[in-house]
Amino acid sequence: MSLVFFSDVGVGIVRASEVNGSTAVQVAQQPDDASTEPNRAAAEQVFNEGWELYQQGTAESLPQAIPKFEQAAILYRQAGDKDSEALSLLVLGRVYDDLGEKQKALEFYNQALPLYQAVGDRGGEAITLNNLGGVYDDLGEKQKALEFYNQALPLYQAVGDRRGEATTLNNLGAVYNSLGEKQKALEFYNQALPLLRAVGDRGGEARTLSNIGLVYSDLGEKQKALEFYNQALPLRRVVGDRGGEATTLSNIGLVYSDLGEKQKALEFYNQALPLRRAVGDRGGEAVTLSNIGLVYSDLGENQKALEFYNQALPLRRAVGDRGGEAATLSNIGLVYSDLGEKQKALEFYNQALPLLRAVGDRGGEATTLSNIGAVYNSLGEKQKALEFYNQALPLRRAVGDRRGEAVTLNNLGGVYDDLGERQKALEYYNQALPLRRAVGDRGGEATTLSNIGGVYDDLGERQKALEYYNQALPLRRAVGDRGGEAITLSNIGRVYDSLGEKQKALEFYNQALSLLRAVGDRGGEAVTLSNLGGVYDSLGKKQKALEFYNQALPLRRVVGDRGGEATTLSNIGAVYNSLGEKQKALEFYNQALPLSRAVGDREGEATTLSNVASLQRSQGNLKEALTLMENSITIIEDLRTKIGSQELRTSYFATVQGDYQFYIDLLMQLHQENPNQGYDALALHASERSRARSLLELLTEANADIRQGVEPQLVEQERTLQQKLDAIEKRRVELLSGNHTPQQATAIEQEREQLLSQYRDIQTKIRTTSPRYAALTQPEPLTLAEIQQQILDEDTLLLQYSLGSERSYLWAVSKTSINSYKLPPREEIEAAAKQFYELLKTPGFQLEDTRGSIRVENVKANKAVSQLSEMLLTPVAEQLGNKRLLIVGDGALQYIPFAALPVPGTSGEDGDCVPSARGKGLVGAGLFRFRQAGESFGEPAPTRDEQGLDESQLPHAIGLVGAGFSISQPAGEILAKPALTADKPAPTACNEETKIIPLLANNEIVNLPSATTLGIIRQEQATRKTAPKAIAILADPVFSSDDERVTNNKQKSDRSLSQQILDRSAREADIGVWRRLPGTRTEAEAIMALVPDSERVQGFDFAANRQMITNPELSNYRIIHLATHGLLNSINPELSGVVLSLFDEQGNSQNGFLRLHDVFNLNLPAELVVLSACQTGLGQEVKGEGLVGLTRGFMYAGSPRVLVSLWNVSDAATAEMMKRFYRKMLEEGLSATAALRTAQLEMQQETQWKAPYYWAAFTLQGEWK
Repeated sequence: MSLVFFSDVGVGIVRASEVNGSTAVQVAQQPDDASTEPNRAAAEQVFNEGWELYQQGTAESLPQAIPKFEQAAILYRQAGDKDSEALSLLVLGRVYDDLGEKQKALEFYNQALPLYQAVGDRGGEAITLNNLGGVYDDLGEKQKALEFYNQALPLYQAVGDRRGEATTLNNLGAVYNSLGEKQKALEFYNQALPLLRAVGDRGGEARTLSNIGLVYSDLGEKQKALEFYNQALPLRRVVGDRGGEATTLSNIGLVYSDLGEKQKALEFYNQALPLRRAVGDRGGEAVTLSNIGLVYSDLGENQKALEFYNQALPLRRAVGDRGGEAATLSNIGLVYSDLGEKQKALEFYNQALPLLRAVGDRGGEATTLSNIGAVYNSLGEKQKALEFYNQALPLRRAVGDRRGEAVTLNNLGGVYDDLGERQKALEYYNQALPLRRAVGDRGGEATTLSNIGGVYDDLGERQKALEYYNQALPLRRAVGDRGGEAITLSNIGRVYDSLGEKQKALEFYNQALSLLRAVGDRGGEAVTLSNLGGVYDSLGKKQKALEFYNQALPLRRVVGDRGGEATTLSNIGAVYNSLGEKQKALEFYNQALPLSRAVGDREGEATTLSNVASLQRSQGNLKEALTLMENSITIIEDLRTKIGSQELRTSYFATVQGDYQFYIDLLMQLHQENPNQGYDALALHASERSRARSLLELLTEANADIRQGVEPQLVEQERTLQQKLDAIEKRRVELLSGNHTPQQATAIEQEREQLLSQYRDIQTKIRTTSPRYAALTQPEPLTLAEIQQQILDEDTLLLQYSLGSERSYLWAVSKTSINSYKLPPREEIEAAAKQFYELLKTPGFQLEDTRGSIRVENVKANKAVSQLSEMLLTPVAEQLGNKRLLIVGDGALQYIPFAALPVPGTSGEDGDCVPSARGKGLVGAGLFRFRQAGESFGEPAPTRDEQGLDESQLPHAIGLVGAGFSISQPAGEILAKPALTADKPAPTACNEETKIIPLLANNEIVNLPSATTLGIIRQEQATRKTAPKAIAILADPVFSSDDERVTNNKQKSDRSLSQQILDRSAREADIGVWRRLPGTRTEAEAIMALVPDSERVQGFDFAANRQMITNPELSNYRIIHLATHGLLNSINPELSGVVLSLFDEQGNSQNGFLRLHDVFNLNLPAELVVLSACQTGLGQEVKGEGLVGLTRGFMYAGSPRVLVSLWNVSDAATAEMMKRFYRKMLEEGLSATAALRTAQLEMQQETQWKAPYYWAAFTLQGEWK
């Protein structure tokens, strides 16, 4: 006879998975020996009595059947009837199997097997092997199950038992299904199906169709699943299999439940339920009741769910279904957990666990262990949660439960997320996501997507967070998960909150709140109420904020969310602090702090410590505040190092810059009160700790060969991705240079972004698994004493700036002293800096000698420039002298050339009166001035910008994320006004003379991301040998197939409108239509003339390509000079780069882009890299890290110093400056910094080049020696 097994899959989801385990109770042939007749007759009688009890199938009747079959086996043995003895033992095994006593079942099956083999009963042997496979299947030992099924299959085939063969094929399909090998499962089911049809077994056919439906359901192909279930259903009815009909109805209900059609699911379950009862199938009735309970649980009707679970539970017990009993207990525990009654949930889970172990249900055991972990997680006992999840995970894998494995991986990610270990959280979530998708678990997929979004949100990657939330939201809705939908809506609200879009945040929070209340999710309701409080707090509506926080607090406590309780308490404290109720604020902070520590929420602990520190400072308790902030910063530093991805580590560090700024401010306040206690030195050290940390780590790793010891497949994957990125660049050029649709352009950009994401991920894996990387000591930021000892000499002064929202600071550090100064707020300094930057990159803005009157608008410009100089340099004017200046800028100060700032006191700004200057004594004396609109500029010359446009076409936006300003006037028109008339006389010159001197006139200028950066560079350079040859030059690449250098080019004098449109499209896509830069060839030839042939190598035209720059031979040259177009991408800095030859001699396109991610893979231990192109010194501005761009790439590649540009530079002016720079360096023996200064001063004196636009763009980054 064939039996139907019901298996519980997932957290309380009961799937009626039909596995045809056949006990095939047969009547054996009787021997004729008369002496054995009494024993045989007695055996038959007792066997039949046992059989009647067995067929009743109750918890009472099954144990009563056992002694009957045991007695029958003994009597048959005494009668010498081995076949019947084997049958009795087989049925005994079946009884124990049904009772869940799997080991005992194995014992009797293993006694029956040799008897069948001894009498040559291959049919009985096949049945026993099949049933042994079933037990091992139930025990989760899938491979062992497969062994037994595969032994049974040829025996069935040998005896021609096609029905038995079909049964075993079905069972093999069921094992592969549970192992997640769905296609293999389908193969076996599809082999079984025609056999069952051939023997006319419509009941078996129905079961197989149902099993096929189950596979498609697991694959997420719900409609296909319904097709097979709907084929099975009429067959069930035709054969009068009301139990099977109920099973199929239940399975159909499960599909609709998965599709989110909960009411339709209930309809089918409610059709199945009376059928279960009619056939007396109390076990099946329990399954259906449990499934109905699950629907109500999903709908948030927890009390109704409990009613159905409590009806199912006694039925499970009545039929002796201990596995089902355990599943129902676990489901009840889940409801109490959702209701916030965590201790009650634990009680039910702990009742379920021993039952699951007793019946050998390792899958159910794993589910319950995972559920217990979830309770401890919500109670804040994170380590205990990890223990249970880590017990569950290997069990999930052992039984091949990929859906459950995904659940546990997701939960592990959640714990690490709560502990602040974001990288580890992402690793687990990213393991869970493909499993969710593979098994078609759309609800689970939505959960994991939402969780990944949460990590990116916490790390400050708001747009990336939104991408994941917006993927999750439609999935939540599709499966009818209103609770999950609410959580995702709340998370989206949180992103908009962080982005400052408060009204939008309120909309999402309010949508979430109503859903959370509808489904009874009190924990989620508390989170959303707390978030609403945060919005009103930031809007200044403090009382309203308190209302929401006070609604959230009791809910946090009811559901046992101690971490959330700590967050809400801390938030309430912050409101009272801002209201001036300091003592009340302190009370709430002091309640929050021990809770954060108890649940291991180190991020929350750091936040609360910072809040208390702020309160203590406001009360004048500066030293107490300092101790608290030091503890907070220590936690932040530790959390930062636990993020493996450099990109995410940088993002996280940006989110905590406010804490470092507060720390610096506090130390400087202490310095003001105690000027001799060294607090200014500690503040400088804090400033070093707050900046360019990822760069320090990159430079430290650069020479460590971190790929050594890493799994070879990871290195191979990295290499493959590099090749794919190279290939897609070529495809991209070909596509975007020709006719293409917007859809094609979008598709290739998305493909490239995916490859870049994969490339970043594989690099993170290499770092996190590299023994050498693990052995690296984290580079420590330098202290004052270390800076003075390792960085400075007697002729060098460090000027380090830190911009703050309320006040900024400057430290001037010499070899023997430190002085510190308070400066205006960030907003004021950056406004002036950005205006100065705009002026400098405008060809019409000049430094020149001027006598007499000038226009009022020029005075306005001078005023802005003089204000910046006054803010940045006046405090240290007396210390400057002729010293070399190491500038460590912050914010907008990183992209202004200090060389062009006027020396304090020489700006000449005094209302409308501008003194004349005679220009005596100092190089470069003169006024800042504009050419006026209408003055001739001559023929526009090409610039080395990213698009190769004329200067008249140059965009005036800075190209930096968050720069927040732009000027739209064409070159030469900025601030221009109509000429003054006789009715309004021009202002006259002042009587006294003042010389306006650029800082460059007296000082060498070197820029650094941080002082520690130079320390790391020097450590790495200490053991490096000098390269044997002088210089490698790449210049004048071929950018167009129309270039005259291309063989058989078909250049046309008149470009068609369609071609112009294509050119514009290409420019917008950053692939260029770049004009040739003839100045780069002139520049390169002038440099070559200074160096012997044997000391140099050059690549012009087609030879100026990627192959040359990536050639290992370039490591033999001390200087690398790249003269070409630059490419700035301030959104994705890894896509910034320089452009080399895009075509070969035949006009075939090729990848000519050297992107930042390519630069990181170069080996260029040159003493100097010169990027003679546009905007090569810019990049994405990241708080706490500075400008992320090409400079760090070439430093990582091995160069201690890089010469870069800050705006779109003139081709001709750059060629002229480079000639002078190299002559000073190679012929006169000046250092790179001195040579740059001298070349710039020379150009500044000449009429043709005196505008700062022409000479001030290039700055030296890195080592000055």
